[in-house]
Order: sequence, then C-alpha cells, then structure tokens
Amino acid sequence: MCRLLAYLGSSIQLNRILYKPEHSLIVQSYQPKEMTAGVVNADGLGVGWYHPRQDVEPFTYKNTLPIWNDTNLPELSRYVESGCVLAYIRSATPGQGLDVGNCQPFRRDRLLFTHNGFISNFRQSLYRPIRDRLSDEIYQSIHGTTDSEHIFALLVNELQAFPNCSIQKALHNTLTTLTQLAKEYQVSFSANVVVSDGHCLIASRHAYGTSTPTLYWLSDNPNYPDSVIIASEPLFAGNWHSCPEGSIINVKKNLDVCIEQLI
Repeated sequence: MCRLLAYLGSSIQLNRILYKPEHSLIVQSYQPKEMTAGVVNADGLGVGWYHPRQDVEPFTYKNTLPIWNDTNLPELSRYVESGCVLAYIRSATPGQGLDVGNCQPFRRDRLLFTHNGFISNFRQSLYRPIRDRLSDEIYQSIHGTTDSEHIFALLVNELQAFPNCSIQKALHNTLTTLTQLAKEYQVSFSANVVVSDGHCLIASRHAYGTSTPTLYWLSDNPNYPDSVIIASEPLFAGNWHSCPEGSIINVKKNLDVCIEQLI
C-alpha cells in the first residue's frame, strides 16, 4: 500500500512539502501510521510538478530506490519551485516488478496521475477486461505492468472518447467502470487516486470489497497559506479533514474544495 501527496497553491520549493513536515513522505516510507497492507514503502518514488508556463508539460522525477536512499532528490527539491506537485512512495504489490516504468506519477500530455491501492489478482482478473476497453492508441501507451497504470489508461481513454468531459467526470466514470468489472469478476479493489492538469486536483477515496485506504485534505494551514494539500496521512499537526469513503474531491483553481459522493 503506497503513500501519496498532492499540493496546489502558491509556488513553493519542493523540499518544503517533501522534507520539512515532521511526518513527511520520507518518514512515511519507513514509519507509516495508517497503512492497511505492507510495512514500509521502499520500492521506489516519484515526484511530478508543473512549470508556471502553460505550454510546458509537467516534469517527473522517478527512482526505484527507497526515498531515504535517494541522494539526488534532496538537491533537486531545493532547486525546483512549483504551485502544483504530486508525489508518491511505493510499496509494490507482490508480483509487480521493481522498475522505473512502474513508478508513479504517470503522465500523459498535461495530466499527472497517482494511485494508492490495488486490484486483487490483477493479472488473472481485470488485466484483460480493462485492456479490452481501451482504444488502440491508449492500449499501446501502457509501458509498465501495474494495475495503477491500467486505471490511468481507463481514465485517459474516457477523456479521449469524450473530449468535453471534465477530469472529475472522467474519474467518476472510471471508478464506475472499475466497480462494475469488480462485481462481474468477483474481485476487490481500492482506488485512492489523485490526478491533475496543473490547475486543479481531482482525488478519490474509493474501494469495493475491501477496506478503503485513508486520505486527508488540509486548506490554508499557517505554514502553507493559500494552498490545499491532499495526503494519505497527515504530514503534521493541523486541521486535517478525512475524505469521506466513496467520494471524489475536487480542488479547484481558486482552491475551493468540493466533495462529490459516489453512487
């Protein structure tokens, strides 16, 4: 069970959100408090961020090392500033390879995507049914082997099929499809997801047939004014809100937070 983090707001150095909090992702990598499966998150890491220029696609940095062993990220995070950041530490599902191609965030055009969760017995259950629903272009774009990347492919396929569809609606439809498939093939899944285009954060806390991983949001903390943070676990003491189970959280460009209950 991985840990994820997302930030939207005024521009900050990456190290302020990655390293400074007392319960940062670095601490969560070896001492998580609220994981429902696994003990540590030592199977890789990833960070994605957006440049203020609107014509530049987001940047990503990934490594298969445990985040506490990565000597480049501390230097990079002191140099880079951004107003929209997605970060992730990995606890690999058994059978899914330790490979940079399996590290998140996944990216397509301006979209960044992270997922904390799993599809049970993925290769034997929903691997083929998900691929059968993809256009050839999206099918060919999958480079890794994880259930996470296939969920992202479903989302991208939804946006491609319906160009006027919002990210929130596309995520809603993706989770609906996953739930229908899980019922049909009698498998469980959990899908705490964060996706962004650099202007908003769209997140979900959802599961079927299993417990739902934790997810929290925080707005306008004195140490992080004019911002919203979404995280698997609170990064520090503050007015964190637990995201409701079976919901989608929409953090808009103006930092308003709206919650939609999934049916």
